[in-house]
Amino acid sequence: MATAGKVIKCKAAVAWESSKPLVIEEIEVAPPQANEVRIKIVATSLCHSDLYILYESLDKSLFPTILGHEAAGIVESVGLGVTEFQPGDKVIPLFLLQCGECCFCKSPKTNRCEEAMKRHAQKSTEHSRLTCKGQKLQQFMGTGTFSEYTVMNQMAVVKIDPAAPLDKVCLLGCGVCTGYGAAVNTAKVEPGSTCAVFGLGAVGLAAVMGCKAAGAKRIIAVDINPDKFEKAKVFGATDFVNPKDYNKPISQVLMEMTGGGVDYSLECIGNVECMRSALESCVAGWGVSVIVGWTDLHDVATRPINLMLGRTWTGCLFGGFKGKDGIPRMVKAYLDKKVMLDEFITHNMTVDQVNDAIELLKNGKSIRTVMRFSPQ
Repeated sequence: MATAGKVIKCKAAVAWESSKPLVIEEIEVAPPQANEVRIKIVATSLCHSDLYILYESLDKSLFPTILGHEAAGIVESVGLGVTEFQPGDKVIPLFLLQCGECCFCKSPKTNRCEEAMKRHAQKSTEHSRLTCKGQKLQQFMGTGTFSEYTVMNQMAVVKIDPAAPLDKVCLLGCGVCTGYGAAVNTAKVEPGSTCAVFGLGAVGLAAVMGCKAAGAKRIIAVDINPDKFEKAKVFGATDFVNPKDYNKPISQVLMEMTGGGVDYSLECIGNVECMRSALESCVAGWGVSVIVGWTDLHDVATRPINLMLGRTWTGCLFGGFKGKDGIPRMVKAYLDKKVMLDEFITHNMTVDQVNDAIELLKNGKSIRTVMRFSPQ
């Protein structure tokens, strides 16, 4: 491409400081260095993790940053040593690297990566090729997809089917894989089982979809926003519970509904009290509860007897998927109409409207807003 080897000036939504609106700026994106790929972002969506960093995180050193980590795009150019990608390839950026060489990548037991952990410990501007007004910008989760172009290590990029619509499969970069995988990979939901999903955002709805795909007989959707119940039904929910309708713990409600507790529960909110409720909603003996929602602000606790009676409490990142292996399979499942994506999208906007998208998500008025850098 004509831009290969050159600095690209492009549009980006910059988070200069926490709890403030994002600012549309012209930034400079340097050419990719060795083992790096420069990507033109075609579509990016807003995830609650972006809001967590903007409004809840106590780490102010994360700014200024380019948020966004759920996206899809086209390779514009590649650096030296890159053999897996070439200009024109359709790709999805990965916030969870897969080097393919470390002991974690070689194990089927985990989707952790030694290289990812090493990079997480480094200053996050060290690998950034993005600057604005002479200042280096951090790339949230190593991705920074609220920029028209971004540069990433080839370990953090996966090539996908050229037939895939980028404005749909971008959702596989985080939320849908996270919820769906939590059910099928981590909980390992079994046919005929009873499940409870706490939180009906995109991750929770994807967990509902995963439970249904795994053959669950009964899927109880739990949320304090009754407007989300109809949407949950689309993905396979059979029952709906609003904790505000009861004057007793939601775990007690679910145990009474199911005659002792659910087989599987998935907490998709990121609230430590809900995590405890989800665990205590499980049947003693074999119940499995998975922590899916992200938070790093508080400790989570329960009484030891709740585990000693045979419940299992676990968690996962990105639904247990290894990105380079799992995302192409999920893209194929979507193209084969085995996984829903369109149904998650409630709004389509341009990146100029990112602050409107943030307000919608903050107020529970959207599931996923997909943004482009120019109108379709």
